[in-house]
Amino acid sequence: MTTTMIERQNLSIQTNPADAGFQQQLEQVFTEEACALLVELTREFRPRLQQLLTERGQKQARFDAGALPDFLPETKAIREDVWQVAAIPADLQDRRLEITGPVDRKMVINALNADVKVFMADFEDAQSPTWQGVVEGQINLRDANLGTISYTDPHSGKQYALQENPALLIARVRGLHLWEKHLQVDGEVIPGALMDFALYFIHNLSQRQNMGTGVYFYLPKLQSHQEAKWWDDVFRYTEQKFGVPVGTIRATVLIETLPAVFEMDEILYSLRDHIVALNCGRWDYIFSYIKTLKNHPDRVLPDRQVVTMDKPFLSAYSRLLIKTCHKRGALAMGGMAALIPAKDPEQNKAILAKVTADKELEASNGHDGTWIAHPGLAATAGAVLNKHLGDKPNQLQVLREQDAPVTAADLLAPCEGERTEVGMRTNIRVALQYLAAWISGKGCVPIYGLMEDAATAEISRASIWQWIQHGKTLSNGQLVTKQLFARMLDEEAEVVKGEVGSDAWASQNFERAKSLLLDITTADELVDFLTLPAYDLLP
Repeated sequence: MTTTMIERQNLSIQTNPADAGFQQQLEQVFTEEACALLVELTREFRPRLQQLLTERGQKQARFDAGALPDFLPETKAIREDVWQVAAIPADLQDRRLEITGPVDRKMVINALNADVKVFMADFEDAQSPTWQGVVEGQINLRDANLGTISYTDPHSGKQYALQENPALLIARVRGLHLWEKHLQVDGEVIPGALMDFALYFIHNLSQRQNMGTGVYFYLPKLQSHQEAKWWDDVFRYTEQKFGVPVGTIRATVLIETLPAVFEMDEILYSLRDHIVALNCGRWDYIFSYIKTLKNHPDRVLPDRQVVTMDKPFLSAYSRLLIKTCHKRGALAMGGMAALIPAKDPEQNKAILAKVTADKELEASNGHDGTWIAHPGLAATAGAVLNKHLGDKPNQLQVLREQDAPVTAADLLAPCEGERTEVGMRTNIRVALQYLAAWISGKGCVPIYGLMEDAATAEISRASIWQWIQHGKTLSNGQLVTKQLFARMLDEEAEVVKGEVGSDAWASQNFERAKSLLLDITTADELVDFLTLPAYDLLP
């Protein structure tokens, strides 16, 4: 692709003069006003973000040296004081069922038309951040808010358009660790999260105000209340600049890192004028448990397939999140049902039974809502939440005051279960297929009956890395080594090649994905996020 950099309002933008359609999209998104906002926010907040990321590394070094996460003594007063977050806006009070997916145009329409309350349009784990993809995503969400979004499938000719009363739209921005290599301010790349936030805000503020609502976001992968305060300051700065009331911007924070679970009160407090909910981002949370405790041999997880929400450390996480949120007047959102409906009636019956059991556990614990990845699960998951909530919008009245205090030991409890050869081989195939799809521009992929995104691929490769590092054995007695992994990767790659076909294998970046998976899984140091080296392979 032929690319050049153009300058607008001190923002350097990568462009492709040979692609007239993409040039027009860039013009729509990177207006003079949008570019000025991006430059201003980047200069104001990038230095502090860089310091926060440095502090992440320093904290992880302490865990690597033997320390364990714990509640912070210096913020004890915040945990013990009586306070609540700002009142929840009317259109965010009932979020019993949410669907998530990437910002692809057809998927945006289908998700908004699903029988759910909320659609979380995802620039993060479900989106491979190709340059064209993230630019088109902003146009798609703008058109969705305007109510004008439509799509005609070029292959089938099928037309897609919004129905009456679509779901409420919330945008999830990228994590703080991800940078946007196609944009530069003062010769340095800008935070991907600031790009997603600023462009969505500026292109949708007026329309959202016309609709009588605010601009709503999901914030992923925070690790501390200081990072939450960074976001709060970004929100306040932007609201003041545009002369809108504090609280026009509202956020839901995913508690999907192990350090963050010890700072939920502090995160709520730091964002108290803007936050409406915390969410159990269970899959990333499991990955973070592995990553945070990677040097602790007594905290090695078993097969990811058996690490379910009834395990003690995950049950404690869910219950503490509910208790903390409801005490502070915030909603407590549940996690993702990643299963996909099956065509076979008996298989589908079993899938729906699993979804029902999962959502029963969440709703009976006191969660106010839950996530699905496929519209075909809406009726099943919705029925469970409707049974528990009835005509109430949420379960804020469930305070769990009779619970025994959740301790650090509860949140860090080792997880029992086997490490099996079948589990290891499944992890390899899932990670390989997901990485190939991600490098090819797809961030949300159906694999073996599950809708996989970056989080589950992260668990898959990080688990094997941890087994190798600590010399763990599989249930059949095999020692997990770099050599065993390399051999299994070769063997499972042939399985995948047989499943997808030689043509797809050759055209969809499987060899590049295989090479990257081998490198990061056998590295002496755990790569923080597989999307960081994979991003270098994206256009």
